[in-house]
Amino acid sequence: MIEPPVERDERTTAVENAGYRWAYLFVSFGVLSIVAVRGLFRSEASWDLLALVVLGGVVHVVFRAFHRALYARLALRVAVTVVAAALLAVVLVLARR
Repeated sequence: MIEPPVERDERTTAVENAGYRWAYLFVSFGVLSIVAVRGLFRSEASWDLLALVVLGGVVHVVFRAFHRALYARLALRVAVTVVAAALLAVVLVLARR
């Protein structure tokens, strides 16, 4: 008897996940570019768009934590990035005065 062909396997899942990753990066950097253009050339505040990018990253970290797929180096990188961003924000606010 002839078996039906396999439509999905580990390779298909890996390729799909890689595609989702590239799509997320494209959209995130596209939105960040729009925020930069609005801020630099139009002097508009685009906090709503910036919040979308940040919340996208938060969703990813929460999803990984829920599935226990976080590791110590990633947590350290996230913590260092958050602290560096906060310090940069403080410096920029103080420099504007």
